[in-house]
Amino acid sequence: MIKKMLYNLKSWWRSLRKFNNNVIKLGVSIFFLGFVFRLFSSQSTGFFQVPSVNNTHISPPHVDSLSSQQITDEIPPQEGKCNLFIGDWIPNQGGPLYTNETCNFIDDHQNCLKNGRPDTGYLYWRWNPRGCELPRFDPKRFLELMRNKNWALIGDSISRNHVKSLLCILSTVDKAIEVEHDEGYKSRRWLFPLYNVSLAVIWSPFLAEASNFEDIVSGVSKSEIELHLDKLDTNWTKLYKSLDYMIFSSGKWFVRSSIYYERNTVLGCHYCPKRNLTELGLDFAYRKVLRNLFDYIVASNHKGTIFIRTSAPDHFENGEWDKGGNCKRTEPSGEGEFDLSWLNKILREIELEEFQKASTRASENGVNLKLFDVTPLSLLRPDGHPGPYRFFQPFLKDKNAKIINDCLHWCLPGPIDSWNDLLMEMVING
Repeated sequence: MIKKMLYNLKSWWRSLRKFNNNVIKLGVSIFFLGFVFRLFSSQSTGFFQVPSVNNTHISPPHVDSLSSQQITDEIPPQEGKCNLFIGDWIPNQGGPLYTNETCNFIDDHQNCLKNGRPDTGYLYWRWNPRGCELPRFDPKRFLELMRNKNWALIGDSISRNHVKSLLCILSTVDKAIEVEHDEGYKSRRWLFPLYNVSLAVIWSPFLAEASNFEDIVSGVSKSEIELHLDKLDTNWTKLYKSLDYMIFSSGKWFVRSSIYYERNTVLGCHYCPKRNLTELGLDFAYRKVLRNLFDYIVASNHKGTIFIRTSAPDHFENGEWDKGGNCKRTEPSGEGEFDLSWLNKILREIELEEFQKASTRASENGVNLKLFDVTPLSLLRPDGHPGPYRFFQPFLKDKNAKIINDCLHWCLPGPIDSWNDLLMEMVING
């Protein structure tokens, strides 16, 4: 079973500000980070049938809409168009387009209904941009428009989370068939046979070439990651020309202890106290890789559509991931209740700056490059994570059991499904 990373970085981000005074504490965090890497992201090795949930027991909430604009002001909308990413979460009586009764692609650790999450109000919200209409995702129309096209989501476990959402929705029209996967089921591809639409997830958490020395049993890294900042990951570059639509995303993995290379020469590192190397910081590496990514895209003469998805926030409260941190909320948060974490602020600043530079060059070269800015709307959904319900019936034997929560990934169905409404609008109307 291949396992991935999930952890609470909030305290780590605070400690990074005080790096010179907290090296020992940070070192301990690095050790535990490897452990959580395994614990928090088990990988399905095939399809499985999920027990059904009786939808008649699910009641939509009757509350006022909740909004966010705070972190989107720096992104001006295109002339004559509203900003799809400034809006409100409003009650949606219709509920999700699928349940775990109708979709067997949901990974166990994101199947909150199967695992016993008692509340269901989080399923009855939809994103409503201010100043424009956002139609509900129409799976039949989407497949018709995408006939004979190839899609790929390229990144880490949030990309996998998102691709499962798409699979569930689209399979209500045409059941997806898995046609290929790598040895560890990290990268996988499905086909919607009636429309000849291909949908893939490509595992590439850094988007660049990286060597990971993680112990396959314990999940603890035996050594720092070796990250080549000037070499893009061939897992996706070898497929790039064959893809019509791509969604790139990255960010969270850059927090790991890493040695940075350029031209096969060591430049420095991020948190390597046992080595006599220059501390360059994760921001240095992330900016370098994104610039390299954008240079590749801009020069590619690609005639499809390429999305850059911004980082998805986590919502740990009341402690760190390994010290009782949880996400117990049952409805969207209000304006200003959550601020972006220190790490997400850094990632976001780099993403927006580098995208703005690249988008002008891409337009000049005829490359269709778009920003898929899910950060602000996702920040308002602390209620949408599995929390303790990444495990099956976690409190069945002990109602006071201490459970490590998942407050980064999203329940399926859940708020991540609204990303697809935005995606379809951007594909159809630009």
